[in-house]
Amino acid sequence: MLALAVGALVAAPSVALADKGPTVYGKINASYENVDDGANDAWELRSNASRIGVKGDLDLDFQNVKAIYQAEFQVDIDDGDRGGDNNSPFSQRNIFGGFQHDQAGTLRAGKFDTPFKVSQGKIDQFGDLGGDINGIVGGDERASNIIQYSTPKLADAVTINLAFIPGEDSGTDRDGVADSISSSLVFDNGMLYASVGYDSEMEAELYDAGEMLVDAFHVAAKLSMNQFELGALYQVSENSEAIAGGDAEDSTYILSGAFKMDRWKFKAQYGMTDLDRSNDDLTLMAIGADYKVASNSKMFAYYANIEADVDSQDDTQFGIGFEHNFSM
Repeated sequence: MLALAVGALVAAPSVALADKGPTVYGKINASYENVDDGANDAWELRSNASRIGVKGDLDLDFQNVKAIYQAEFQVDIDDGDRGGDNNSPFSQRNIFGGFQHDQAGTLRAGKFDTPFKVSQGKIDQFGDLGGDINGIVGGDERASNIIQYSTPKLADAVTINLAFIPGEDSGTDRDGVADSISSSLVFDNGMLYASVGYDSEMEAELYDAGEMLVDAFHVAAKLSMNQFELGALYQVSENSEAIAGGDAEDSTYILSGAFKMDRWKFKAQYGMTDLDRSNDDLTLMAIGADYKVASNSKMFAYYANIEADVDSQDDTQFGIGFEHNFSM
């Protein structure tokens, strides 16, 4: 699909535009980093969730209804081996198809980020880098076999998202219509972003207990005022079913902020996760700066540290890099 879309746009751009053809888009994010885990220290060239994709919509024979689609792939530009032993530069990201109605909302199915994941991301100032909040907080899931309904934006500010995932495991208690559920309520008026997210029996990871079925709840908010950005998140994640060794619960809070000055953006982030099962704390600290060289291109530098109080984890990253966004 991706190859055909690129070929169509290059070979016949006038036809593609006339028919509202697919949009090819992506970004290249690369950084040169010093990575120190306390035992090993090395310099690395990294590709930070660089991607390419195609998306679009098609008019249907029903008023105010259109078909929507997206196929997005992550590509590692540093070594071209995203697929591991297959020597493939690509791996699947968000891929789906569905329908959208102006008043009724959007229905889509495929593999893509859960409503819970999407609704927490606005406050993260270091997404896809070493200071990403996912270093200490779980729930960042891109689910397979997911079906989602989203309302249109209500009162120009509020959106409700509800997704379910069948377990597809015949003969077990994970063979139902909606074995896992992910949901969010989002308010966004441009200046204030706020969300509430809830996951039920989602396959995810608790940091001191591993992969399991998880229930999670979070509240998040971000305020954008002229030169300033302020963000906060609080999340609680716990096991859905009984596990050996007793219950596990992770409690996390994140604080983030940024200051913009001309082409510069100076930013910082701090967070802590209380691991109830192991009686340990994970701490995240990150600072950095972006310099915009064009509307869709920037250079950046950052420093991040993730440390555990009881465990021996002490990961430090320092990097400089660039990001280019493109579409056609």
